[in-house]
Amino acid sequence: MTLSEQYIAFMTIVRKEIKRYLRIWTQTLLPSAITMSLYFVIFGSLIGSRIGEMGGFTYMQFVVPGLIMMAIVTNSYSNVVSSFFGSKFNNSVEELLVSPTPNYVILMGYVVGGITRGLFVAVVVTLVSLFFTRLHVHSYFIVVITVLLTSTLFALAGFINAVYANNFDDISIIPTFVLTPLIYLGGVFYSMDLLPDFWAGVSRLNPLVYVVNAFRYGVLGVSDVSLTLAFSMITGFTVAAFTFSMHLLNSGTRLRQ
Repeated sequence: MTLSEQYIAFMTIVRKEIKRYLRIWTQTLLPSAITMSLYFVIFGSLIGSRIGEMGGFTYMQFVVPGLIMMAIVTNSYSNVVSSFFGSKFNNSVEELLVSPTPNYVILMGYVVGGITRGLFVAVVVTLVSLFFTRLHVHSYFIVVITVLLTSTLFALAGFINAVYANNFDDISIIPTFVLTPLIYLGGVFYSMDLLPDFWAGVSRLNPLVYVVNAFRYGVLGVSDVSLTLAFSMITGFTVAAFTFSMHLLNSGTRLRQ
């Protein structure tokens, strides 16, 4: 395929993904806004007023970056895992695999679709947060890079989950038993400085710690981990996930009947 044909194929997949989640926006976009509003009310207004400051900021300001990142992670992941598994379930993905479309174009089409949903929800959640607190972004560059890397990483993770899933129940196992615990133990609601040395060391094994803290630094200018280490970890995980995803597509593992 020529580059122009590859671009057409890529944009076709991206447009399909965007239309898919916008068509059912009450299931894909609205729940995040409602859930995050409840988090802001409970953890920010009710509990936050009792906790006081954390990291030199009000508790509400401290948790907002983590909650925004939580919305990005879950939506980027869930968009790709549900969409690609649906294509695999009805065998339409086989038509893509036998077409002249390069595998990396197929992969990036689904990934960018997941990224756009993550970004869309991030904007919605950020606007909701402004009703509860005031945000002064420390570094727009770090914010943008963190959001793009993180949404790419978890869109790829959703793709891998979709490839290995055998039924619709399988696509909920990882988000429920792996992703959710990692998010809640990733420093969204607390600073690692509050943890004993042992548990702080254990927390550093959690990739979500680096995601949340990199984004928090971009918004507030504070972080519990080195920014260089955070970006190194996020980039490393993203490259590994992309390489493995391409291997699954090229080998046809669990894709071709």
